[in-house]
Amino acid sequence: MMERRSLLAAAGLLAAPAVAHAQAAWPNGPIRIIVPFPPGGSTDALSRLLQPRLSAEFGVPVVVENRAGASGALGTAAAARAAPDGNTWVLVFDTHAVNPALIPTIGFDTQRDLTPLLLFGTAPMVLTAHRTRPYRSVAQVVEAAKARPETVTYGTIGNGSLAHLTMALAQRAGGFSLVHVPYRGGGPLAVAAVAGEVDLPIATRPAIGVHIDSGALVPLAQTGATRSPSMPDIPTLAESGIPGIDARAFWGFLGPANLPAAVKQRMEAAIRGALDVPEIRSRVLGLGIDLDPQGEAVFGPFVARQMEVWAQVVRENNIRPD
Repeated sequence: MMERRSLLAAAGLLAAPAVAHAQAAWPNGPIRIIVPFPPGGSTDALSRLLQPRLSAEFGVPVVVENRAGASGALGTAAAARAAPDGNTWVLVFDTHAVNPALIPTIGFDTQRDLTPLLLFGTAPMVLTAHRTRPYRSVAQVVEAAKARPETVTYGTIGNGSLAHLTMALAQRAGGFSLVHVPYRGGGPLAVAAVAGEVDLPIATRPAIGVHIDSGALVPLAQTGATRSPSMPDIPTLAESGIPGIDARAFWGFLGPANLPAAVKQRMEAAIRGALDVPEIRSRVLGLGIDLDPQGEAVFGPFVARQMEVWAQVVRENNIRPD
């Protein structure tokens, strides 16, 4: 028996360096961060803020790949199908929780096929009016929409996006009707918004905040239940006469399912370390994200709750993809 124990102990000692070497071997090549939207949006900006810090941390190239389509589902599907080797990740937006209800043929299981590594934070959206339009309050929008139904337009990052669903809730609660104009991501929406293509752009501050600051867009209301610390002077929809809405965008970092624990720990630690760098943290907060990093134990249930809430809105409003 003693001889057997000695052999097992020796085997364990021999195996330990091999396991440690396998863990230390990652990353052994370029790391890819998929942004499932066009350049110019908040997911793209956040990925590119992290990119140089992660590259320096791991000593390998970190490549940001924009793979847009299907409200972020195409790029996320690529990450879900990737090998669980730690070399492919995806940075998602709130459409990640809406897409399963909106796109029955999405091609992957949001909860089974992905690892929800880190939730960066949340932010309400901002309903704005182009400066050339006469609206300076939600009440004025509602009055105009009731007087001339289906004439006032609002723009979002896409059909079935959180902004679209939120405005569906707002119109039902307020008894008015607007015309939805969907764009294909935050970048295209921002360009259209500042050009005055739509009356009422609605998006997160990361997407359109620069145009609010410049005066091109006039903020009317934010969509959270309470005012965001980053926008303390903008009233909520509830304060503007449309109660019962708490809609916040979120940003999250995911990888394929079945990632090794050591890889998950190293990547999460690296991202948290990047967010602790004062310059990076300041720029992320400057994007308008209410930064509150949460790991897999919180992010997983959070996504599940979001999926349940917004699936109900999709069903009740008979919303279909583009």
